[in-house]
Amino acid sequence: MVFAYDAEATLAFTAALINTLPGASHSRDDELTEPQALVTILDDNEYSGRRDGDRVELDEVRAARHEFRRFWEVDRDEAVEIVNAFLRDARALPQLVRHDSWDWHLHATESDAPLVTRIRVEVAMAFVDVIRSGEYDRLRVCAADDCDAVLVDLTRNRSKRYCDVGNCGNRMNVVAYRARRG
Repeated sequence: MVFAYDAEATLAFTAALINTLPGASHSRDDELTEPQALVTILDDNEYSGRRDGDRVELDEVRAARHEFRRFWEVDRDEAVEIVNAFLRDARALPQLVRHDSWDWHLHATESDAPLVTRIRVEVAMAFVDVIRSGEYDRLRVCAADDCDAVLVDLTRNRSKRYCDVGNCGNRMNVVAYRARRG
């Protein structure tokens, strides 16, 4: 494990959320257009706390995807500015909590805070770990020429190059094989 389990889970959630954007998603369309799609991604990632389930909440989370994508576009020092802004705007107060099947881990907002606020703060807290540990190079954009998906390389040898969204690793291996065969 590279990071604490809650940080790894949040990083995976963040990448999955970003990868619902057009161009990064499996369909290449926006895959977060309906409230049920948000419910699914939250449930799949065991997201706790308040959910309003309305269009306003969906639109806020959809907009936040672009904010989160910036972590894959900026350097470590610029990422610090984003993290600090997220934490400052939410008046984050880190505290240890335990709920559902999760052992003690950090939350920095109340469970009844708006969903987008909680997501921003949890993303910021995960990126605190990434930045402090000097592991920012584990954030990558898929190496496939036709894919804009993001990934977090949690492999021991830092070898992950392709996302899990569009089967890019297999597709690129086939392309390379065919190029070698002539």
